[in-house]
Amino acid sequence: MYMLRFDMRAPGTGAPTRELYAAATEMAAWAETRGCFGVILCEHHMSEDGYLPSPMVLAGAMAARTSSAIINIAALVLPLYDPVRLAEEMAVLDIVSGGRLSYVAAIGYRPAEYEMYGVDFHRRGRIADEKLPLLLRAKTGEPFEHDGRRIHVTPTPHTPGGPMVAWGGGSLAAARRAGRHGIGFLAQGGGEELRDAYEAAARAAGHEPGMCVLNPPEEPSVVFVAEDLDEAWDELGPYLMHDVRSYAAWNEGDTGTASLSFTRTAEELRAERRSHQILTVDEAVAQVRAGGLLRLHPLIGGLPPEIGWRYLQTVAEKVLPAGKVGPLA
Repeated sequence: MYMLRFDMRAPGTGAPTRELYAAATEMAAWAETRGCFGVILCEHHMSEDGYLPSPMVLAGAMAARTSSAIINIAALVLPLYDPVRLAEEMAVLDIVSGGRLSYVAAIGYRPAEYEMYGVDFHRRGRIADEKLPLLLRAKTGEPFEHDGRRIHVTPTPHTPGGPMVAWGGGSLAAARRAGRHGIGFLAQGGGEELRDAYEAAARAAGHEPGMCVLNPPEEPSVVFVAEDLDEAWDELGPYLMHDVRSYAAWNEGDTGTASLSFTRTAEELRAERRSHQILTVDEAVAQVRAGGLLRLHPLIGGLPPEIGWRYLQTVAEKVLPAGKVGPLA
C-alpha cells in the first residue's frame, strides 16, 4: 500500500512547472489503478520555488481524473481563509469527488504568509478558534445564524455532515483545539502528552475522542524504492536535498518534527535514514507485508517527471506483486 504526496515545488534546478502539474494529475490517475491508497496535497504561500498555494484547485483536477483514490489536503492554513467560502468550495469538491476529499486544517508557522494576506500572525491561534467552529457548522449544509447573519452553504455536500476536517499541529495548544471542537488530530511527531491533551480536551468539551495520529520520528515522510541504491541516491540526492533545505530554512531549530532533517548533504541524509529514505525492493516489500504505508513523493524538489515515473513503476511492478504473495525476491 502506498500514498502519493505532491507539494509542486518547482525550483529552477528542476522540471518546468507546467510539466510537473501535468504529471501530478496523470500520476494520480495512473496510481489509483495500481495499489495507491490516496493522494496528499500540501499548501504554502510566497515560496520562491512555487510551492502549491491552492490545493483546492489541484484537488478538483485530480478528483476529475480519478474515481476511487482518497484525496487529503494537509494542511489548509485556516486563518488565511474565509470559512464560509471555504465550506462552499468543500461542498462542491465533495460532490465532484463523490465524498473522497478530506482536510487537515492548521494555523501554519510562516509569518511571511500572514503578512501577504494581511492577517496578524501573532493572533493566529485566536483567529483559528473563531473560524474553525464556523467552518465545521457551515460545511454541513444546514442553515444557521451567526453574528446576526443567515448562513446556508449550498449545494448540499455529498457526504452527510460534509467532508471530514481534522486539525494538525505539533503543540499542546493544537491538540487541545482539536479536542475542544470534536475533530481528529494529526501531528508530525510529539509524544503521548499530545494524545493525553487531545483526549482530555475532547472529553471536557463533551466529545468522544476521535482519530489521533502521532507520526513517530523514525517513520519516513518521503520514500523512494530502487533496485540500485547507489544509483538512486546519485540521481535523487539533489532533489531530496532541495526539499530538506527548504523545510529546514522554514523550521530552524525544530528537532521534534518527524518530517524534518537538518542534514547538509545527500550523504548525510542517506546515513541519517530518517525522514527521507530510499528503500530496496526487498525492504519495501517487507514494509508492505507488515502493513506499512509507503509515502511516495514522486515529483519532490521539481524532480523531472520521466525520472519520477521510473520509481513509481518500480513500486507497481516489483513491490506490490511481491508484497501480496510469494517469497521475497
